[in-house]
Amino acid sequence: MKEITLPVSEFRERCLRLLNQVAKDGDMLILTKRGQPVARVTAINKPPKSLRGTWKGVVEIKGDIVYFDTADIWDAAR
Repeated sequence: MKEITLPVSEFRERCLRLLNQVAKDGDMLILTKRGQPVARVTAINKPPKSLRGTWKGVVEIKGDIVYFDTADIWDAAR
């Protein structure tokens, strides 16, 4: 990731190409007006995809793994 400083007029001329570069490489653009920085252009980080529902149709629930009856397994329980 590199930081590129350029005047607004130059950004206006090459806007689409510069935005594609920012999205692809993660570069940061600092736009200046009369030598003074006025704006920063950076890529937007995509939020991570939610894991909710990713096992749907893959895993089968056979019963409750927290509260289960073991009375038929243990003789001492009776």
